[in-house]
Amino acid sequence: MQMQMAMNIQLTPFISNPRQGQLLNLNFPNKHSTLTCCAIRNSDLKLSQTQRLVHHFNPKTPIEEAVTPPTSWYTHPSFFHLELDRVFYRGWQVVGSTEQIKDPRDYFTGRLGDVEYVVCRDDSGIVRAFHNVCRHHASLLAYGSGKKSCFVCPYHGWTYGFNGALLKATRISGMRNFNVNDFGLLPMKVATWGPFVLLNLEKENLSKKEVDSHNVSKEWLGSSSEILSTNGVDSSLSYVCRREYTIECNWKVFCDNYLDGGYHVPYAHKGLASGLKLDSYSITMFERVSIQSCEGSSEKNKGNYDRLGRKAIYAFVYPNFMINRYGPWMDTNLVVPLGPNKCQVIFDYYLEHSLKDDKDFIEKSLQDSEKVQIEDIVLCEGVQKGLQSPAYRVGRYAPTVEQAMHHFHCLLYENLAK
Repeated sequence: MQMQMAMNIQLTPFISNPRQGQLLNLNFPNKHSTLTCCAIRNSDLKLSQTQRLVHHFNPKTPIEEAVTPPTSWYTHPSFFHLELDRVFYRGWQVVGSTEQIKDPRDYFTGRLGDVEYVVCRDDSGIVRAFHNVCRHHASLLAYGSGKKSCFVCPYHGWTYGFNGALLKATRISGMRNFNVNDFGLLPMKVATWGPFVLLNLEKENLSKKEVDSHNVSKEWLGSSSEILSTNGVDSSLSYVCRREYTIECNWKVFCDNYLDGGYHVPYAHKGLASGLKLDSYSITMFERVSIQSCEGSSEKNKGNYDRLGRKAIYAFVYPNFMINRYGPWMDTNLVVPLGPNKCQVIFDYYLEHSLKDDKDFIEKSLQDSEKVQIEDIVLCEGVQKGLQSPAYRVGRYAPTVEQAMHHFHCLLYENLAK
């Protein structure tokens, strides 16, 4: 909450709208209780209004009769904040690749909603994660990614080890009742599955032990984990590169586009369509995962066919992670919400080890992938503009191909309605 002071004859406080659930405490004599009660009422009212938007979608309606979520799900600022609280701040969320923390003292940083985090590998090889906030005056502690011997706050020099312990606090002579053990970095639950790094923001990880990957697999992937593993989603592939795109659309628009069962492919991705047998598309739903699969085209046209192989598998892991396994390639799409009308999509590319030095093949494959991504960006940004038009409120599902999209919307409803 930002505070501004306007000078007339006397200082008058200007109070901006508090964020959902935030209480106002300005420490003005005799006013604290009044302001707090008003804030609670305003917060409850805003939450109630947003909850009504959630119920504009009915997950119990069969897909053949169902309408899609309304435009407010994709455009309303308060709905976006509800999603952060009910969807992204709960359960396991992919945040990166183990390639980023391959060796001790490697680290990377990121942000999800209002949560700043740093993930690292300590000297003993244990993967750890912390809130990326100095305990002194809240400065961000680390930026980007790389390798360090310790984390030194750029503001006042407080220094932390890779286990989160406060190693050095500057200029604290004269400070009373200060216990260095109480001011280490706040830990977060972190886990790895295959080549992926996951965080759970629900509660701090106070244990020094690593999280059991088997339990994470059950919570995150459910009964789909074995299917993904046996279809080549594992750590045996060589990491190639990362590409990032900032897109002017709600994060769900990108997910919906991914989940339409190949509906848009022959219209928007003619090059990709020539390498796939679209009439072979199949869709299987699991607890929090949907898997779309498609056979490669029998036409051995150089480039697309070799890149896509005999079968392509597209796995969507709720709420915002996609795993694409085709031919010798695996790439992943992580959709990070940046606001009601903006998201970032992070692509990580992996390749079978035998081809990791084939520069021509890699360059051609990445060019083909880039073409598809640009085509999708145009589509998604066009959809977002249409969602903001008064001409549109809800749409319909194509029952034979958009089951995975309907499944995604039902999972969202389940989280948001709680």
